[in-house]
Amino acid sequence: MKHWPAAVFAIALLLPVMAAGAPDFAALSIQRYDAPKAAPAFTLPDLEGRKVQLADYKGKVVLLFYWATW
Repeated sequence: MKHWPAAVFAIALLLPVMAAGAPDFAALSIQRYDAPKAAPAFTLPDLEGRKVQLADYKGKVVLLFYWATW
């Protein structure tokens, strides 16, 4: 019960934010981003030279590392 005043204070701070509705992105100079798109199908060799397709990893997290020297 000793945390009750802190909870009331937190709710009092959040009420104006919750009542305001959606943020005004134009006033904040923020643009919405497009939803992520599916990666195109591709095939690359693995470290042993076998061909691996992106579709082989459907439903899994895939990290691609690219590097170059100029």
